[in-house]
Amino acid sequence: MVNKGVKKVLDSYTIKGTNKTIKVGDAVLMRAQDPEKPPYVARVEQIEADTKNNAKVRVRWYYRPEESMGGRRQFHGFKELFLSDHYDVQSADTIEGKCIVHTFKNYTKLESVASEDYFCRFEYKAATGGFTPDRVAVYCKCEMPYNPDDLMVQCEECKDWFHPSCIGLPVDQVKKMESYYCPDCSPQAQDKSKPTGHKVSSSKPKLPQKVSPPQELKVDPKRRKK
Repeated sequence: MVNKGVKKVLDSYTIKGTNKTIKVGDAVLMRAQDPEKPPYVARVEQIEADTKNNAKVRVRWYYRPEESMGGRRQFHGFKELFLSDHYDVQSADTIEGKCIVHTFKNYTKLESVASEDYFCRFEYKAATGGFTPDRVAVYCKCEMPYNPDDLMVQCEECKDWFHPSCIGLPVDQVKKMESYYCPDCSPQAQDKSKPTGHKVSSSKPKLPQKVSPPQELKVDPKRRKK
């Protein structure tokens, strides 16, 4: 007599209708219930099949900022995700494709961002709305965490980074500058007769250097910066 409850753990699974194979640890796109919404993103934790070879996956969900308690904020990147503590078991048939969830640092080094590229810098507790880490460095006069989608310019003297809009400069002008000195450092700039190199970030800016002294901002939506 066959035990109908027997399940077999699989090393991999080929996505239905494709030649793409997924393994534990891969990030996948899963079909949303509402066809008007983008697919969900999840990390595969386990793949198993029953006696009829129906495959299921145990996944750990990634949340988009707008799906979190705090909602999307100015510093959240367009392709940003939070790795949640929310696990689920889903039919493998709901997997639409593979994607890549980069570390924040690696994402900022990409020359171009493809449709399958995402990044994650926070873990998210779905029940409480808490984040890990709960502090991140902030930059510019606006004291906001770094958004890798925003162009920023670095001051030659203090090495802080600034948004063009926060320093009253048009983006086109900033892109043409060979050097920049913030208002606090402008007296030193008068003694600089030669530009010291191109310090303006590109359309995909590099990760800003740490502010000295470092400044930090709580990102837990239940706690506000004083």
